[in-house]
Amino acid sequence: MAILVNILLVFLLTACHYPRPDLSSEALSAKTKDSLTYLYERHYTYNTNLEVQADSVVLERLPIKDSYLTLHKDDRVVVAEFAVHPTDSVDSIWVKLAHSQEEQGWIREKELIRSFVPTDSISQFIYLFSDTHASYFVIIFALFVGVYLFRAFRRKQLQLVYFNDINSLYPLLLCLLMAFSATLYESMQVFTPDTWRHFYFNATLSPFKVPFVLSVFLLSIWCIIVLLLAVIDELFRQLTPAAAVFYLLGLMSCCIFCYFFFILTTPIYIGYLFLVCFAWVFVKRLRSYKRHRYSCGNCDTKLREKGVCPHCGAINE
Repeated sequence: MAILVNILLVFLLTACHYPRPDLSSEALSAKTKDSLTYLYERHYTYNTNLEVQADSVVLERLPIKDSYLTLHKDDRVVVAEFAVHPTDSVDSIWVKLAHSQEEQGWIREKELIRSFVPTDSISQFIYLFSDTHASYFVIIFALFVGVYLFRAFRRKQLQLVYFNDINSLYPLLLCLLMAFSATLYESMQVFTPDTWRHFYFNATLSPFKVPFVLSVFLLSIWCIIVLLLAVIDELFRQLTPAAAVFYLLGLMSCCIFCYFFFILTTPIYIGYLFLVCFAWVFVKRLRSYKRHRYSCGNCDTKLREKGVCPHCGAINE
């Protein structure tokens, strides 16, 4: 038993981190070895392209004293050199950035992380999605849509996910998958931040050749996209266009709520309990769904027994 536990711990620890580059080959030049070392330790390296996200950033033209270079939002730079200043009490790591051949300067790494974002479109989407102001806007939008649709549901009996749901498990499964992805994302932020930071600077949509935890996360994102397409197909097949649009708005609000709820509760470990409860609710709904043996020949609504369809009134014999 102890051996199995040790094997499991080793697997979990290695599955959450990028492998260290092999620098033993004599064919690698000193410059290449340094580049690979920086890529593993700092998660970015020489020739990494970055874009200014702050309103302005000041670079120091070292070793010239009191000489500065100011960059503005959307300016692009490339990492040119690294330096260590052990006596610097703020940050010992300095990075040289080149805006052009003539415009180059140094900046502390902490300031670089705060003010720059990789030029890769995936990294920029991650930055935008994790931005605090964008998060507040999304939360307010989700609450507004959710309250509006709930009031409409109370007055007009609109169909919403889980409450008066359509005849499909896809919407509830989509919410569960969104909750799982949010829990996994926040778990990486808490337990393996270096793994997520490396992914942020070297983003990819491929679930291969990445640590196991990132592979699972990327697969869940692809599953969300496929499920969303399946939900849209089911909606416009079972509902009128107007009802389908309202249902989609409600589903979007539910997914946003699930995302932020599990993002906020996972760091205090309550999110894992809620995720298990959510999975139990889905399994319970799945078992109930399987008991419906028949389908209406007119509207495809699931029926427990033959007879009059409660949805469209068609007689099924």
